[in-house]
Amino acid sequence: MVTSFFKKLFNIRDRNEQAKFTGHTAAEKRQHTIQKQPEPTIEVTPRQAVESQLDLSALFYSFLFANYQTTTAGIANNLERSVMHNIELALSSPQDIAENVLKLPSKIFELDKKLADDNIDTQELIQLIEQDPLLCVEVLKLCNSPAFKRSENEVTSIQQALVQVGRVQLRQFITTCLARELIDIKPIYFRRFGAEIWRHSMQVAFLASELAPSEQRDSAFLLGLLHDVGKIAIFKLLVDAFYQAEPGEQPKSALFKQVMTTKSLTLSALLARCWKLPSHFETPLSILANSNIKPDDDIASVIWKANIISECSMLHQLDKLPQPALAVLLAQIELTEEEFSELHQKLLKF
Repeated sequence: MVTSFFKKLFNIRDRNEQAKFTGHTAAEKRQHTIQKQPEPTIEVTPRQAVESQLDLSALFYSFLFANYQTTTAGIANNLERSVMHNIELALSSPQDIAENVLKLPSKIFELDKKLADDNIDTQELIQLIEQDPLLCVEVLKLCNSPAFKRSENEVTSIQQALVQVGRVQLRQFITTCLARELIDIKPIYFRRFGAEIWRHSMQVAFLASELAPSEQRDSAFLLGLLHDVGKIAIFKLLVDAFYQAEPGEQPKSALFKQVMTTKSLTLSALLARCWKLPSHFETPLSILANSNIKPDDDIASVIWKANIISECSMLHQLDKLPQPALAVLLAQIELTEEEFSELHQKLLKF
């Protein structure tokens, strides 16, 4: 269950654990226990589940473009119409997008395969990583980041990183740094989008690797990083169209928001196919693209849950998610508000 996982991962104390001394008598504690009411169970209908997730996706879209006021109008402006036309072209010929708009770094799977090989000597592995100085710098930054730092001492070499965080974690760091090349946002007015979508992808990857069965954690981690590549591709189409747009035109209509929300996962699955990723990457993305409720596939379900948790956390940080909506979403993933609050504090480190 999701609940037991988060208790283990984030050291959430179980209610049955022995309590520390508080200064209250046993009678007072019993009286407090009697007065404390359990959280009411929220029953979520399939329709509510679909609507709540669509609303969450729409809110998350607005968060990514926080500088622009989203309108409720169903009429798209010229900028949005141009991008929506390009999205339809991308869906009909995704290979062009995979080769020219959002090209997957060629070495990502080659290096990942070598890192997964237990027969490779440690020194050989270190030398392999150190062949790319920029990659080393990015990996060390991750090792020393608040989300992953293991001690007060700063990690200053790949060998030290290998000792301190372990081979499995180092492999995930390297995969993260290579995948980061997909998001290269140059225009200053849209740079925030790139930073936030990458932060979201890292959160989903981290959560997915912990939620997944042990034998699937590495695949779940990379899948979490790549699940939103369709949104990134659409954004890059938007950036290109922005240079041709009339002054003052911005992506703000409800219609465009809906198109980006519904089409991006489909494009993610198509890009996975064009990149010739293994079926255990393409299949979950295809399932996610065709379902707004909990998927049946195990790994797709893991990504689905991790995505909801991350989007809720990022919106909650800015007080952009209404409490009733949060309650419905948490009920779907079997997480209490108290557990979400503790988890939210952890995700703020990303």
